[in-house]
Amino acid sequence: MKKLMVGMALTATLATAVTPGFGSIGGNQGKAYAATVTYKVTASKLNVRSGAGTNYGIIGSVVKDQMLSVVSKSGSWYKINYNGRTGYVSSDYVQASGTTTPPAESTTYTVTASTLNVRSGAGTSYASIGSVTKGQKLSVVSKSGSWYKINYNGRTGYVSSDYVQASGTTTPPAESTTYTVTASTLNVRSGAGTSYASIGSVTKGQKLSVVSKSGSWYKINYNGRTGYVSSDYVQASATASPKLVVDSFKTLGNAQQVILVTADNYDTKSAKIQTFEKVDGKWKQVLTANGVLGQKGFALSKKEGDMESPTGKYTIGTAFGRYENPGTKLPYRKITANDVWVDDSKSSLYNTWQQKPANGRWTSAENMDIPAYDYGFVINYNESRTPGNGSAIFFHVGTNYTAGCTATSKEQVVSILKWLNPEKNPVIIQSPVSELDKY
Repeated sequence: MKKLMVGMALTATLATAVTPGFGSIGGNQGKAYAATVTYKVTASKLNVRSGAGTNYGIIGSVVKDQMLSVVSKSGSWYKINYNGRTGYVSSDYVQASGTTTPPAESTTYTVTASTLNVRSGAGTSYASIGSVTKGQKLSVVSKSGSWYKINYNGRTGYVSSDYVQASGTTTPPAESTTYTVTASTLNVRSGAGTSYASIGSVTKGQKLSVVSKSGSWYKINYNGRTGYVSSDYVQASATASPKLVVDSFKTLGNAQQVILVTADNYDTKSAKIQTFEKVDGKWKQVLTANGVLGQKGFALSKKEGDMESPTGKYTIGTAFGRYENPGTKLPYRKITANDVWVDDSKSSLYNTWQQKPANGRWTSAENMDIPAYDYGFVINYNESRTPGNGSAIFFHVGTNYTAGCTATSKEQVVSILKWLNPEKNPVIIQSPVSELDKY
């Protein structure tokens, strides 16, 4: 698999330059500046291309020992100022004129999972467009919730932040920031410079979602595509965060972590799973994922064997799995071949974790050593163990439907297990959307 980021060790002496560029407002030009670094060409002849890859057109060439004004790095390509326009050259054939580390728009992270899906959007509901493997370096552009946006084989992809870690001491990228347009009309361009085509415009007071900064240009999300605007004509908006659903909950007590499982109605098995954490007195959303409930949806009044998931607010019990602890702070129990959960309503051990053989202690029990329980945790439902009110209610691995539990992909279960902290008194709330006002 081709590495997404090629590292280079660069030596010699460094020279820096400041190269003027121009920002355009409705056709008027205003001066803007971008810091650059000087590099020397090592190849006899090196093509300059219109984008960061050999699939882009050639717009010219440079020769050995020619000095280049490098603005930033994208994967294994350097973005340069070339004859008054933006060009790209392979970093394999240039070297710094000094000891300074080359500039980088993105941040390098290392994959920690054996295999990690790369998806087309920030969530498991998006299609997989490929995969990366343990130890592979990723060029991370920005962060969205618990997902990193990366450059993947010349296109944009997303990977779960739970399975990558910063290479060295690099600080993780920040999530998108909202900015406000200050110019009456501001061109949005296809690249970070006035040499790039205008793909539209924004107007005074309009809010922009800024992903990152390149020199004096902001990279933004514009009508579903990537655009660039001059930083001279936008300013950071007030930092007020949108209100979250948990902000209106009145029954959370001292809980500082919440798993919210909702469905459109009682009869659907499809669920939305969201996690929230209180930080410095304010709720922050951590994760959103698709999930599934019991085959018949939520229960109005849960009963043993009804194939429905209970509604309500519950504390989190023991974490479990068929493998070693994935890194959760919860008490963790590894499942063995003899482990069962007693669902015999007439047994004194009803709704408890036991081990075979039964020796007359129960007549019915659920086997724990199954793939659905590769990882999960106990939802503390029916702690009084009232006969017939339901047993073995877990949060576990699954993507179809359950017999009364709540489930999602293994990737998301592990992510949530790593996030849960018993010191933050986590709870899980399960409810149809229409009844959230109960909480």
